[in-house]
Amino acid sequence: MDYLSIALPLGLLVNSAAVGVGGTLAAPSYVFLFSLITTACFIATGLYRQNWRFVSLADCSTLLLTVSSALCVAWVITLGIPELRRLGMALVPLAFTHFCIATTFMLGMRMLRRSAREFRLRWIGDPASSEECTSRRLILIGEPEWAVSVIQLTHANKSMHRNTPTTVMGVLLTRPEETITGLCGVPVLGSHTQLARSLELLSGKGQSPDSVVVCDDGVNLSEKDLLQVMRQVRELGLELVRIDDPWTKLLARQSAVDFDSLPITDLLGRSEINLTGDAVSRQVCGQSVLVTGAGGTIGGELVRQLAAFRPSRLVLVDHCEFNLYSVEMLLREAHPELVIVPELCNIRDASEVRHVFARHNPVIVYHAAALKHVPMVEANPCGGAHTNILGTKNIADAVCEFGVRAMVQVSTDKAVNPIGLMGATKRVGELYCQSLDFCGTDDPDSPRFMTVRFGNVLGSSGSVVPLFKRQLLEGRPLTITHPDIERFFMSVGEAVHLILQSSSHALEENATRGSIFVLDMGAPVKIIDLARRMIRLFGLEPDVDVPIQVVGLRPGEKLYEELFDSCEEEVQSGIVGLHEARSRPIPLPLITRAIDQLATAVRDSNQADVLQITHTLVKLPSSGVDMTSLYEKSPNTWRVSGPKLVAEA
Repeated sequence: MDYLSIALPLGLLVNSAAVGVGGTLAAPSYVFLFSLITTACFIATGLYRQNWRFVSLADCSTLLLTVSSALCVAWVITLGIPELRRLGMALVPLAFTHFCIATTFMLGMRMLRRSAREFRLRWIGDPASSEECTSRRLILIGEPEWAVSVIQLTHANKSMHRNTPTTVMGVLLTRPEETITGLCGVPVLGSHTQLARSLELLSGKGQSPDSVVVCDDGVNLSEKDLLQVMRQVRELGLELVRIDDPWTKLLARQSAVDFDSLPITDLLGRSEINLTGDAVSRQVCGQSVLVTGAGGTIGGELVRQLAAFRPSRLVLVDHCEFNLYSVEMLLREAHPELVIVPELCNIRDASEVRHVFARHNPVIVYHAAALKHVPMVEANPCGGAHTNILGTKNIADAVCEFGVRAMVQVSTDKAVNPIGLMGATKRVGELYCQSLDFCGTDDPDSPRFMTVRFGNVLGSSGSVVPLFKRQLLEGRPLTITHPDIERFFMSVGEAVHLILQSSSHALEENATRGSIFVLDMGAPVKIIDLARRMIRLFGLEPDVDVPIQVVGLRPGEKLYEELFDSCEEEVQSGIVGLHEARSRPIPLPLITRAIDQLATAVRDSNQADVLQITHTLVKLPSSGVDMTSLYEKSPNTWRVSGPKLVAEA
C-alpha cells in the first residue's frame, strides 16, 4: 500500500520519545503487524478495487471502517504478544498516529483525484468530445436536494461523452430562508423571485443560460409562483423545462427505454420499411381529403402525414368527441395554415355520411374507422357488423354517389381465413370494395376502391405492446394467450406509408382493379418472444425477474395469421415492399343483396343471422361456386341460407 511508506517512518519518529528506547525497538513489530492486518482488511472489503475518479461519501465511510477494524484487530493481537504487551499504554499514541496518517493520506489522494475530475468536467470540458460541440447552459429552480440530483445527472452526461453536454450555471432556491451559497460547485444565486437579477448577473460574466429548469412536483412552487416564473422566462426569451425528480424512473422501477420512441428494430429484429412520398404529394396536394376514424391510431397518423402534403381541405371524421378534438388541436398547432374541418359523425348512419360528403366533396377518402378488438366484436356481433360492414358500405356508397375519385380502405390480416367475427366483418368489407372496383373496369372515370391489408400495429390502442408496458410498470407478470401464438407486426409509420403509397400507385399506374395491397412484413413474431424482448429492454430477466403467464386463447383468436387467402394470387406490385392479392370478385348485386339481408338482421338484433350471413360471404370466393352464372340465372332473388347462397322460389 502506498500509504505505508509514509505511515511506517512517521509513526516511529513521532512515537520514539513516547515509548523510550525499548519501546522504539518494539514499535516496528507493532507497525508491521498493523500493516499486515490492514492489508488483509482492504482485500476482504474490496477497497483496493475502488475507482478514485468516482469516490463518494460511502467509499470514505468504508475506508474509515476498514482502518478502524484493522486497528482493533491489531490491538487484540497485541495483547497476546509478550514483547508488545509490555509496552502497555505506550502503544496508544503510536496506534493513533498510524490511524491518522493512514486515513488522511488515503482519503486525501482519493478526494484529490475526484476533485481533479470534477474540475476538468466543469471548467475544461471533456477532451473526448467534439470541438464543435456546444454546451447547453441551464439555471435550476427548486429545492437543494432536487438541484443536486440534476447537477449530478449533468456531470454524468458529460462523462459519457454526450453530443450536447449540459452545464448548470446557477441555482435559485424555492425557499428564501435557505442560506446555502453553493451546491456541487454551482453557485446559489438567490430565490426564485430573483430570476431576472440572476440572469443579468450571469450575462455580465458571459454565462447566459439557454434554458430554465423548474422542479414541477407540485410542492416546490405554488401555482401562482410557477405561473410567474413561466411569464418571466417567456419575456426573457428562454426555454422553460419542467421536470420532476430526475430519479423517479429509477425508484419507480421504470424502464430506461422510452417506449414512445422505441425503434421497431429493437422489438422485431428487422429494419423499418421507408417509402417515398413524391407520388402521394402529386395526388393529395391541393385536393379535398376525408379521413374516417381520424381520432384513432391509424387515422391520427394518417391525418398527420397527409397534412404535410398540403391538401386544400382535410376533413376529420370520427364519432368520439375527445379523440376528434385532440387530433384537431394537434393539427392546428402544427399546420396553422391548413383548412381543417372536424366532423362528428357516426359512419353507421348513412344519412350523416351523405351530408358530410355533400358539404365537402372530397376527392380522396381514407377509411380507417372500424371496430378492431377481437373479443369485443365476438361478444357484440351486431355492433361489429354494423360498423365494419354496414358502415363501410355507407362510406363506399357515398363515394359512388358524390363522384369521389378514390377510396382507400384499411383492413387487417385477420380478414384472411377468419375464424372470429372481427376478421370476418373486415373480409366482407374487402369483398364489397373489391366488387365496386371491378364494376368500373370499362369506365376509366369510375371511382377506384383500394384495400390495404397489414398486421398488428405496434403501440396502437389495445395492442399487446402497451399492455406489456403497463404490466411491466406495475410490476405484474406478462400475460400471453398461448406459447405458440404469433403475429405479423409493423410500425404505425409503415402502415400509413403503405396506405398512402397504395392509393397513389393505383391512381397513377392504373393498377389492376380489385387488388388488395399487402405489405411485406417479414417473418411473423412469436408473442412470447416479443414479451421477452420487452422484459430485457426493461433491464430485467424473463422468467426470473418477470414471469410470463399463459392465460388461454380468447374467443375468435387464431394461433397464426396469414396475409393471403387460398383463393388469392400473390403478385409483386410496382413498389418495393408491397404485394398485391388478386382474386375473383363476388358480383356486386349478389353481395349487395346479402348485405341488405345482413342489415335487416342487425336491425332486428338477430345475432345468429348476422354470424351466418357474414361467414357465408367470407367462404364464397373460395367455395368453387360459379358466382357469375349463379348471379346471371337470378340476379335479384338470391338470399343467404346456411353455408351457401340459394335461390328464392
